Amino acid sequence: MKLLLQLSLLTLGLTLALGQIVPRSSWCPVPLSPRLPRLAAPVRLIIIHHTATRQCFNPQQCQQALKNIRADHLRRRFRDIGYNFLIGGDGRIYEGLGFGIRGEHAPNYNSRSIGIAFIGNFQVGLPPAQMMQAARTLISIAVQRRQVVPKYSLIGHCQTKATACPGIHLLNELRKMSGYRRI
Repeated sequence: MKLLLQLSLLTLGLTLALGQIVPRSSWCPVPLSPRLPRLAAPVRLIIIHHTATRQCFNPQQCQQALKNIRADHLRRRFRDIGYNFLIGGDGRIYEGLGFGIRGEHAPNYNSRSIGIAFIGNFQVGLPPAQMMQAARTLISIAVQRRQVVPKYSLIGHCQTKATACPGIHLLNELRKMSGYRRI
């Protein structure tokens, strides 16, 4: 009985840890510039992307992926990483720009959306279940913090321009989620 209780508490702790947002400071030593454009909240749109990179499955791999993505965005003359949040294959939610900062993820939509990127390429495979759950958790947090309106529209990046992003397999999963809209 005692072992079962300890196992239950351990599982609960792991679930709570995976549902929390990993702060930017844990993977990036460079703080956000105070000159980055602000995002007027709450927004109505949540735009889902994939990074079209390898997936990551533990915090070390995911943090390295985040550093690589940020470096690529900086090379492409973004002000910083382009996404507000990223979701790793480890089921964790990683803060990119965070709430309140305008992203650079979907031209013509950045000033009215939050960008969430799934780390990996979902043109070639399904996102793990823990990634989908992390996305639902993040959206719930965004609504609770009044960063997103309760009747938000969840869309794939391909709905804003001609691109394969977020990958056909992730897009098919999004279509099953509450809040998904065709625009």
